[in-house]
Amino acid sequence: MVTNAYPLLETIDEPAALRRLDRRSLPRLADELRAFLIETVSRTGGHLASNLGTVELALALHYVYDTPEDRIVWDVGHQSYPHKVLTGRREAMDRLRMYGGISGFPKREESRFDAFGTAHSSTSISAALGMAVAARAKGESRKAIAVIGDGAMSAGMAFEALNNAGVSGADLLVILNDNEMAISPPVGALTSYLARLVYAQPMLAARRAADRVLATLPPLQALAKRVGLHAKGMMVPSTMFEQFGFEYVGPIDGHDLDTLVPTLQNLRDMRGPVFLHVVTRKGQGYKLAEADPIKYHGVSRFEPAAGIVAPKTGSRPAFTQIFGDWLCDMAEADPRLVGITPAMREGSGMIAFAERFPARYHDVGIAEQHAVTFAAGLACEGMKPVVAIYSTFLQRGYDQLVHDVQIQKLPVLFAIDRGGLVGADGATHHGAFDLSYLRCIPNLTVMTPADENECRQMLTTGFRMDSPAAVRYPRGAGAGVQVDRTLESLPVGKAQMRREGRRVAILAFGPLLDVALAVAEEFDATVVNMRFVKPLDDALVARMAERHDLIVTLEENVVMGGAGSAVAESLAEQGITVPLLHLGLPDRFVDHGDPAQLLAECGLNKEGVAARLHRRLASLQPSAPAPSVRVA
Repeated sequence: MVTNAYPLLETIDEPAALRRLDRRSLPRLADELRAFLIETVSRTGGHLASNLGTVELALALHYVYDTPEDRIVWDVGHQSYPHKVLTGRREAMDRLRMYGGISGFPKREESRFDAFGTAHSSTSISAALGMAVAARAKGESRKAIAVIGDGAMSAGMAFEALNNAGVSGADLLVILNDNEMAISPPVGALTSYLARLVYAQPMLAARRAADRVLATLPPLQALAKRVGLHAKGMMVPSTMFEQFGFEYVGPIDGHDLDTLVPTLQNLRDMRGPVFLHVVTRKGQGYKLAEADPIKYHGVSRFEPAAGIVAPKTGSRPAFTQIFGDWLCDMAEADPRLVGITPAMREGSGMIAFAERFPARYHDVGIAEQHAVTFAAGLACEGMKPVVAIYSTFLQRGYDQLVHDVQIQKLPVLFAIDRGGLVGADGATHHGAFDLSYLRCIPNLTVMTPADENECRQMLTTGFRMDSPAAVRYPRGAGAGVQVDRTLESLPVGKAQMRREGRRVAILAFGPLLDVALAVAEEFDATVVNMRFVKPLDDALVARMAERHDLIVTLEENVVMGGAGSAVAESLAEQGITVPLLHLGLPDRFVDHGDPAQLLAECGLNKEGVAARLHRRLASLQPSAPAPSVRVA
């Protein structure tokens, strides 16, 4: 992209070129980089506000440190676009998060400057510590830097890493990018603590002065140690991070390059674990994003001058909205309902619930393990917790799901969003494994709705059970089925016949039912909306096997261990042998791209399913035709 609109930025194709600049040029470069990000992300969509907030930090890090020799790990990666631009991917930003284009997150196979692949929260300190310890073991002098946000610091994994790093003695720099904002507004005691640190700069300065004085007075320093007082604590308490074993520096202004660059230069030569507290502003430099950083966190295409415009009314509601509406309706009907989210209020459709039922709404922060066990504790006392969580985020709470909920048969409902392929966020966010990792757990009912109304019915079904249940639904809108606002349940473990045909029976799990029905018209096939992955409708599965030459299972989940595997296991248990064709996601990580394009790539669109079916039928012996009956 050579436009001459960014004359200085267009000279930077790698950090080595950046390091050759006079430091006085950096503010101008920051302005160009910020304008470039607004222009490109407005065309492609992506994470905007968080990246605008880290422009100066990315510039300073690559200016001071010898990257890629020195390792920078960007936690989550929502803030890594400036880093990508500065490390040779400026022109590639035109296809950000598109099929065949660059990822929206750091990705090792994409660039040697991406030291660690991220996309889920709170992994950076652990990874960077591993790199620092490895460098020490190999006798290498390279530096390891973890850049983590204040929201990500609420996760237990971050504190596990801090606890280990503080006693390791490794040369590790942890940079806290404190913008007082995660995807949702930050919650918890840590948020309050960080705010107090920001507003306690005079006190911190006084403490550092005390350190210098005590260092010149050994007898006084020794006395402090004999009476059990840390020298730093004689005037004011040390920070929590110092108690972990880090040298704490800050807080400093993360947009002031004249402060940021010299500070990093000083820290570069320090030994042992160091914690730098940097205060930034999400959306910095774009007034619309500054005013509403949540709205501009993840954006679709928009016009920069006008900003994000609300979509026209009349569009089909997303499954997330179906859940949010149901949650409010069920809360009205049952005062025992408690809603829980691990820092995804907006993404999980819980804004209305939080406003209408604040005493029954709990955002636990980025703490998926805690969210699950917290729900278990509520259920022990007769409450009816609903945990709204993304499919890939529930993976983090898997042990708690098994140990704390399922073994005790506690009535917790898991509303699992982003099941299946999610699109531009790619492999780290595709809900490809949930049916596999859920159906193997005893005591759990697993449902996958084919449409919006069925989603609402399944949520009601799971909520009213006296045992754990999970409803797994996709991102985005459904087929546009009219939603009945009553709170009706479905018969547990019962599938629904949708079309009777001959020779082939397609057992569809979830929204791919529409594909199954379309394919069935071509083949005159039977179609069953399975609804329940567990308990499976074994009787209907057996009946389909006895009446057809081929059973096809269709799911937006990996084939291995998925719903199709459940069908095969059911038939084996019943002693029924019939040819099977399992269609689902392949045994590989699917990259980012448009969801429809990805489904086609995986052979799960109409054309792909039909082609697989033609090939399989061709391999079977011909069978006598059977009468076809269409069921409304």
